[in-house]
Amino acid sequence: MSPTKFALSAAAAALLIAACSSSPKGATLPTATVPAATPAATAPAPTRPAATAADTAGLSGTWSGQYGGSYQGTFTLTWTQSESNLAGTIRISDPAGTLSIHGTVENGAIRFGTVGSMAITYSGTVSGNSMSGSYQVGGDASSGGPWSASKAS
Repeated sequence: MSPTKFALSAAAAALLIAACSSSPKGATLPTATVPAATPAATAPAPTRPAATAADTAGLSGTWSGQYGGSYQGTFTLTWTQSESNLAGTIRISDPAGTLSIHGTVENGAIRFGTVGSMAITYSGTVSGNSMSGSYQVGGDASSGGPWSASKAS
């Protein structure tokens, strides 16, 4: 053992002996009282707001709308809804064409977009037979504008 390790070991032993010998004979050291473990409180499960008609199947059918901003024109949405998922087609007037769309609706918020080479994304709110919001073309916020639609059938 090196002289340094020996000196450290001796000092530790001396402290231990001094601590033990300074206690009066028969004395006991106080013990800490640890409270009994209590079961963890269980938090209630998060609740989802009640589904609205738009969240269930109220958006299935045909919707007629208009859009402004960078592009202006009209559109017709035809989609089916399964719970909060939307799928169907959108026919836009400018640039003319019919594209596949997919989206979601939850708690009055709607998001949908085209599936194709020119991605157009729509977001907004829906209430009853009307919805509105804003759209973007190709993910560029400057190439978009407002839109609105109402249920035709």
